[in-house]
Amino acid sequence: MPQYGDLVILLSPRGKRRILRLEEGGDWHTQDGIIRMSSLVEAPFGSEVQSSLGVPFRMMRPQLHDLIMGIKRQTQIMYPKDMGLICLKLGVGAGRTILEAGSGSGGFTIALSWFSGPTGHVHTFEAREEFHKLARRNLAWAGVGSNVSLHLRDIAEGFGLDDPAILNGRKADALFLDVRTPWEYLDHALKALVPGAPMAFLLPTVDQVSRLLLALERGPFEDTEVCEILVRPWKPVPDRLRPADRMNAHTGFLVFTRHQERSPLWDEHLVLGTRERKQHAARLARLGLTEEETED
Repeated sequence: MPQYGDLVILLSPRGKRRILRLEEGGDWHTQDGIIRMSSLVEAPFGSEVQSSLGVPFRMMRPQLHDLIMGIKRQTQIMYPKDMGLICLKLGVGAGRTILEAGSGSGGFTIALSWFSGPTGHVHTFEAREEFHKLARRNLAWAGVGSNVSLHLRDIAEGFGLDDPAILNGRKADALFLDVRTPWEYLDHALKALVPGAPMAFLLPTVDQVSRLLLALERGPFEDTEVCEILVRPWKPVPDRLRPADRMNAHTGFLVFTRHQERSPLWDEHLVLGTRERKQHAARLARLGLTEEETED
């Protein structure tokens, strides 16, 4: 049963969906009549409640997807389809410390808080005060954030490794960067992360991805991959099953990598095929190196 202060979803027969917070003595006015908050706290989730005009509304418990898509936004939207893979790749969970920059409207911060649980912790950084305040309000609205520290800070100053109010000398386990020029902050990131830490980036254009990849090639990073996630829904009609007319296509490029030191001994034991040798030679050319220099 919902309680006053909880968020609920009300769905009308016309398909209109609204997330509401239950307030004692409050009412929700619609074109289909008035719904009393007092009647909502007396009905279980998954049931129907009627308006003053006798129109039924389905009452549902908001899930993480609903919370993320329901927040107020002043920044570019980040979709749950991308958030899920990022959380898995970064290993977000119990006992882990995750860094995020920038906070934006706080949509992904909500997901990080949700998956981190009571023993995980998230440090999120935002340079613009209006977005910093919005992220804080959205976390409070979603009912999460007790495991989140929000910092109004430009990450050009670093991630606060030696700041008693931030990391206080304890390095983080993973990092997500959603900034325009992430290649400018790789040195700061390495200082704030434990050895071998995974990192993730979200970028909208191929030019930005190319610049980031060039920076990552200079090391010390390995296991780098680039992908995008496309979600194509199907019409759920058993006897006429077919793809829907529209789909969630490209929303951004995801780049994943891992901090990894590389030794000449490792390169010595690599077995490269024809294609790999050509790629290795091209990489050295991009970096302005020769085989002899890599062996030093």
